This record gives sequence, structure tokens and C-alpha cells, in this order.
Amino acid sequence: MQAEFEIPTRGPGLYEFTRQVAGWVAGQGDGLLTLLVQHTSASLLIQENADPDVQRDLLGFFGRLVPPGDDPTMRWLTHTLEGPDDMPAHIKAALLPVSLQVPVSKGRPRLGTWQGIYLVEHRTAPHLRRVAAHFAPDAA
Repeated sequence: MQAEFEIPTRGPGLYEFTRQVAGWVAGQGDGLLTLLVQHTSASLLIQENADPDVQRDLLGFFGRLVPPGDDPTMRWLTHTLEGPDDMPAHIKAALLPVSLQVPVSKGRPRLGTWQGIYLVEHRTAPHLRRVAAHFAPDAA
């Protein structure tokens, strides 16, 4: 069983789509869910969904780890045609996962109490991101 999730973004941030995923696998029994973001400048994460400070701190950390292309420390970049946020977005996507696997039990993702599934937008402009989903039921 396959599907595609569309996640509109408004710039850098973590965009939770756990409910959409849970709704899609509801009633499907046991199996394995695989998600793949279909973009080279965005990532996927399973992360805390209770305290928004976690998301702010993560974005701050990755912004310090990989500053914008117009930062003096990033003068070494050669891929600059798409703006100062593009190559840093590719670097962040290379450091973070672009696919996830989540066990599903009795039609429910086996996430921890405070875990959510997020698309991580690395670009500054709004985008419509697509995440491919595949649910493989356990063999009977």
C-alpha cells in the first residue's frame, strides 16, 4: 500500500504530520511503514512533539552548524546560483535522515509517548513538500 503526503511549509521549521500518517495506517494491522521525502533540501525526523522549545533549539543548532551561504564562513561554497539558503539546505539534508521506518502495530505507529513525525524544511521560501509512504503488512 502506498500514498503520498503533501506538506506545505512557510520557511525553515519542523512540520509535524504524525496525524496524517496515523490516519493512513489506521486499521491496517501490523507491519512496517517507510517514509521518504522527495526533495534534496528537506529532511524527515522523529522528534519530541510536546515542547516547541526542542524544535527551536534544533533549528538553532543546525543553523549554527551550517550557516547561510552568505555567511563569511561559507565562502568556500560553489553551488550558489539558487540563493544563500540552497546549498546549506542540501548539506543539512545530507546530515539528517531523508527516510524513516516506523513499526506499525494493530494499525497504529509504534511511536513513543512524546514522539512525532516531522518534515524539516531547510529553505527560507515556502514550499509544497512531498513525502512518499509505503506500508508493508507483516506476512501472515
